Amino acid sequence: MLTSSHDILNLILALCFLVISFFLCWGLYYLVIGAKRIYKLTKRIENGVSQAEEVIEIARDKLKNSSAYFMILGEIAKKALEFVNDSKKRKRSSRSK
Repeated sequence: MLTSSHDILNLILALCFLVISFFLCWGLYYLVIGAKRIYKLTKRIENGVSQAEEVIEIARDKLKNSSAYFMILGEIAKKALEFVNDSKKRKRSSRSK
């Protein structure tokens, strides 16, 4: 089987090639797994950012609507104060007569 040094060299080169191939495949496997984890992480971050944007948009809409309600409530309160002041003035004027 091993008749010359050339045969031994070929056998050792074949074993080295197998070992190097094994470690390259192993490294490539971990590289792909790492890339997959990074992809999943970026998807989760994108989902979190989009949910945060939705919450901010909802809050912005609610604030716009509530500011309109506050303006209406402010006008109602203003009219109510005017009514109370007018009724007090009427009572004072009716008492002084």
